Amino acid sequence: MNGPSGVTGAVRLDRIVVAGLLLLVIALAWAFTVMQARQMDAMDAAMWRDMNMSMNGMEPSWTPLDVLLVFVMWSAMMAAMMVPGAAPMIAAFATINRRRRERNAPYVPTAVFLLGYLVVWSGFSAVATLLQYLLQKAELLTTMVQSGSYIFSAALFLAAGLYQFSPLKERCLAYCRSPDGFILSEWRDGTLGAAVMGLRHGLFCLGCCAGLMVLLFAVAVMDLRWVAALTVLVTAEKLLPGAKLWRTAIGAALIAIGCGFVFVAVRWA
Repeated sequence: MNGPSGVTGAVRLDRIVVAGLLLLVIALAWAFTVMQARQMDAMDAAMWRDMNMSMNGMEPSWTPLDVLLVFVMWSAMMAAMMVPGAAPMIAAFATINRRRRERNAPYVPTAVFLLGYLVVWSGFSAVATLLQYLLQKAELLTTMVQSGSYIFSAALFLAAGLYQFSPLKERCLAYCRSPDGFILSEWRDGTLGAAVMGLRHGLFCLGCCAGLMVLLFAVAVMDLRWVAALTVLVTAEKLLPGAKLWRTAIGAALIAIGCGFVFVAVRWA
């Protein structure tokens, strides 16, 4: 196993394991997200069928169990939306540790880095759960977690669009797009070091993408079309060539949509 064919086989196996881990996380997250969205649609359809009214006509329920389910819903969505864009960094971390293992040097399982990354987005999910509660209490979100105000939607789109042009967005996106740059500046040895690296990369990712994720409040949180569209935008911005072009185009589009919401709000005022 020490010859060229053995090394090639080990590399191939390592890549298969890492790819399998990422695909499993993404598949489970998307499966749960789709299931939750369909359950909400089915409940709303049943309300229309049995009582001729939408769930939006009901007061949102916020029991401790509801809070937990909303947090799990947000956590699953964030994993489904963010892990694909982080795949190059996770693969780079796995490659370095494979090489360390081949030299009989200390190495860390890739899952530790991934766990640190997901902890950050779990924290975001907790904040999003709190925001959902506050926005529903303020009647800016409906029971079906849809925007209840054109002005509210406009404000979120305009804020997210303007953030695309901020220095913080540019810096965070640069780290997200460059695994080599992140590794050179942020590498830490050991299990704790890997977890901290995952946390740090998650924080840069949060700084890059939180504005786009908050847009779910501007439309409908559980609308799978918007979830898929934002996933594509986030992944394209991180992985495809032309970082500045993507950042600028997305920012301009968001500002245009925000202005559209303002126009509708004024027209229907």
